[in-house]
Amino acid sequence: MNRRAFLKTTALTSLSAGFARLPDVWASTENSRWRAFEITTRIEILKPAGVTRAWVPLPLSEDTDYHKTLQRTWNGNADVARAARDPRYGADFVVAEWAAATPAPMLEVVSRIATRNRQIDLRAPGAGAAEDPAVLRRYLEATDLIRTDGIVAETARDITKTATSDVERARALYEWVVDNTFRDPKVAGCGMGDIKTMLETRNLGGKCADLNALFVGFARSLGIPARDVYGIRVADSADFKSLGRSGDITKAQHCRAEFYLAGHGWVPVDPADVRKVVLEEKAGGLPLDNPQVLKARAKLFGAWEMNWLAYNYAHDVKLPGSAGVPVTFLMYPQAETGEIRLDCLDPDTFAYTIKSREISL
Repeated sequence: MNRRAFLKTTALTSLSAGFARLPDVWASTENSRWRAFEITTRIEILKPAGVTRAWVPLPLSEDTDYHKTLQRTWNGNADVARAARDPRYGADFVVAEWAAATPAPMLEVVSRIATRNRQIDLRAPGAGAAEDPAVLRRYLEATDLIRTDGIVAETARDITKTATSDVERARALYEWVVDNTFRDPKVAGCGMGDIKTMLETRNLGGKCADLNALFVGFARSLGIPARDVYGIRVADSADFKSLGRSGDITKAQHCRAEFYLAGHGWVPVDPADVRKVVLEEKAGGLPLDNPQVLKARAKLFGAWEMNWLAYNYAHDVKLPGSAGVPVTFLMYPQAETGEIRLDCLDPDTFAYTIKSREISL
């Protein structure tokens, strides 16, 4: 297959200019301040048919310099409700169980978090602490859908063949995803992230779990640790109408991505949100050379606006107590009744709401 027939490869001559133009995106004290949010997830099983179980993701268990968990509580009519953790990725969630006779299973989970905008200056020498080598090895491995061999590795090598450093390789991958993919509004939820199929079929449309997974899989195939970060938008964006949500955030799930760079640590990126700006910032869409798109493109390599809650980095999560298959990622509430996994995107059988409000620290 001649990949050049349908894919554009970013020229590295443009990358050095991109670094030179990189703005100090959140330099002011006001924009780097900590903000706090309360997020309430309420689930109801409308048609219970036997023993019922539910799993609700909790915020990122480890505190970072941009995201801290302040409090998490839950209540409802479950016979058992407890915190649990995925042993591989450390993802935290509430698991609840109701007896078969329970007529209206209900669970409410309340989380309080603090966030502040995040920026890594890749032009300056890095002085970050080194990551645990075992963690880095984990984020080089393939998952069920994020493959790192075959067409994924081939494409990544082609994209980066003139790059001479990991930061140049990561930048080339980021620019390629922005240039070659598109946000497909017909895709359910956030997509699935089956990147091998996307490349083989030449269908590079999807949503955040597809487009950012391409970046992650490409990076891992080149030996650059990378990971998806699954979460949800919790407030309006200061800069982009399409990149925020407040109040009712039930459908505001969004995953981002990071890659590891020695000296700098985990570097935030989000090519999927650049494509969201292209499609949704203005009715009818925007071209890639529009100033708003260029602004998003510059910001989202090395920075995140933290109007967003991070849940976890987990893939292929085995839900405790479930006889079903692992979930590809844990970004939505999950539930089963009578051993049948409910569709987390189907409100006719599995109703839930997620609401956010800003609170005082």
